[in-house]
Amino acid sequence: MRIAFAGTPAFAAAALSALIDAGHEVCLVLTQPDRPSGRGMKLKPSAVKEVALAHNIPVLTPISLSVKRAPEEAEEALVALENSGADVLIVAAYGLILPQRALDAARGIGRDGDIKSINIHGSILPRWRGAAPVQRAIETGDAVTGITLMKMEAGLDTGPMILKSETAITDTDTSVTLFERLTEMGAELIVKALEQADSLTWEAQPEEGVTYAEKILKSEAPIDWSLPAEVVARRIRAFNPFPFATAVLKGETVKIRNAATIDACGNCRPGLGKALHRSRGGGGVPAAGGREIQEGGVAQTQKAQTRAVCSGGREPAF
Repeated sequence: MRIAFAGTPAFAAAALSALIDAGHEVCLVLTQPDRPSGRGMKLKPSAVKEVALAHNIPVLTPISLSVKRAPEEAEEALVALENSGADVLIVAAYGLILPQRALDAARGIGRDGDIKSINIHGSILPRWRGAAPVQRAIETGDAVTGITLMKMEAGLDTGPMILKSETAITDTDTSVTLFERLTEMGAELIVKALEQADSLTWEAQPEEGVTYAEKILKSEAPIDWSLPAEVVARRIRAFNPFPFATAVLKGETVKIRNAATIDACGNCRPGLGKALHRSRGGGGVPAAGGREIQEGGVAQTQKAQTRAVCSGGREPAF
C-alpha cells in the first residue's frame, strides 16, 4: 500500500518503521522542523525524520500547514500530499494542526473507501482527547488505557474509531514505561489495520465519557504535600520524564522521578509529606538543585532512589 505519513517523536517513528518493515511503500513523510537539542543546542532532526532519511523517503518539515501562517511552506506540503498518490495518510503525534485539505488528500481505504487519514491516538477514546493522554491517565489513576485508531476529522480527536487495543496501567508505571508500551502497541495496531484495509469500518465516538488531556505545564511540577499520598505518587509518575515533579529539600529544589505509597505508623503529623524512602539500584533520582549525577549510565544520588511518597499523616520508613 502507498502511504503518506505525518509524525514527529519516537512514538511515531516506531509506527513508521513498522509500516516500512511490513512492506508498505511510504511515499512522503511530514514531520516537525529540526530543533535545538543538547548542551550545544545543535539542531537535531525528529525521530521520524531520522527513520525516513535512513530509508530514502522524501521528507518535508513545514513550520505550519496553515497557508495563512506559512503560505509557501504549507502550500508546498499540501501540494506534495495531494500529488503523492497515497492511498492513506497515517498520523501519529505530528504536533501540527492538519487542515481539511490534508485530511482529504489521500485516495481512501476501507469498506466504503472513505478512510483517507488515520490517527494513532494514545488513549481509549473518547477518554483523554488532546495533548497529554498518557500523563493524564496516570495522574488520574485510570486502571486501563490503550491505543485508538481514529478516522481523522477537523475536531480535536473527535473522529470515528476504527480499531482499539487496551493495556492495564500498573502501580509502577511512569509516563516513560507506559509510552514505551503504547508505542509498541500503536505500531502493531496500525500494521494490523492495514492488513485488512479493504474491509475496515468505523463507528462514531460515544457522546458520554469525553475527557480532555490538557498539555502538561512546567508550573505543575511542584508537589502539593497536602494532597493524599496516592495522588502525589501518581503525579510524580505521570510527570516523568516531563516536567518531573519537584520538591524543596533543605532549601534546594529536587526532581523526583518515581514514587509509590507505603503504609507506616508512628508519630505522624497531619499534612506532613516526604519522598525520602531509600532503595539501592538503578532508575535514578536527580541531585539537589535540579542537577543530575550520572554514575554508570544511571542518574543516582548516593545510590538512593525515591520510591515512596507519604503525606496526610503517613510517614515513610527509612
